[in-house]
Amino acid sequence: MMSIPSVVSIGIIWGVTNAFIKRGADISERQKKMRMGKEVKEINRSLLAYLHFHLQEWIFMLTVWQYSLPFLLNLSASALFFITLSDSPITLAVPVTNAITFAATAATGMALGEKMNVMRTFLGIILIVGGVWISISPPEM
Repeated sequence: MMSIPSVVSIGIIWGVTNAFIKRGADISERQKKMRMGKEVKEINRSLLAYLHFHLQEWIFMLTVWQYSLPFLLNLSASALFFITLSDSPITLAVPVTNAITFAATAATGMALGEKMNVMRTFLGIILIVGGVWISISPPEM
């Protein structure tokens, strides 16, 4: 039997952390530009230099707590999701989790002040929640 509260909770955690990860990445980019100047220098075309540059970028992003904390919470929810899949039908758990994630990302983004069409977003969230409700409701006999 699918653990509906677990699947819904994981979707909410993923959705909320997605919006905060995006915000943390924006903060990281602003900090990087202040630290490095307005222009990012052209990197050497060698593979080693390319990998070194991107490893430095990744490490810098992880030092920004507004990015790393939601990222770690998101990864923890991913581990919990795989544990939950062991006793849930994948054909229902995955679509429900993804739908809830999408709705939670939109709602959190709206709450954080991202520019979006509020009426369309709100209507989309209502339709998603309604579809999930229909999917997880037991059939009437």
